[in-house]
Amino acid sequence: MGLIHALHLKKGTTDRVGTSGKAIRAYMREGYLAKHPDQRADYTDYYLLKKPASFMGHELVLIEEEYITQYIGCCASPGVGVTVKVRGNTQKLQAFARTQRCTLTDPVNVQHKLSEVTIKTRMPKGHYASLSCRQRDAEREEP
Repeated sequence: MGLIHALHLKKGTTDRVGTSGKAIRAYMREGYLAKHPDQRADYTDYYLLKKPASFMGHELVLIEEEYITQYIGCCASPGVGVTVKVRGNTQKLQAFARTQRCTLTDPVNVQHKLSEVTIKTRMPKGHYASLSCRQRDAEREEP
């Protein structure tokens, strides 16, 4: 699927190679995501996975797509984020975040993250991490 493509940077730019919309539609066609987001808040659509999918060797549990359809003042940062239930370690995710100018949050309290946007679901206990590959991530100063 094109999700990993939507996270890659175009060489020498802060633009992503692929588009999150195409990747999300592909996941919908394959039955991984509902036709509509589980929640929509602050320029972001949140999609919980309906069936198991893998992302860089981890269990994909949530896809976030931030977008601007109409600019109303500030703060939107187009791009995509994913939350995974970690299998093993996060070294590949860390390396990917570094090279693609994404932000890795590890660990992340996925239950709290979902409740903040009023998604009522119970996630199994475990080690979760979130990878954000939005415009603000690509434009931040390198460490």
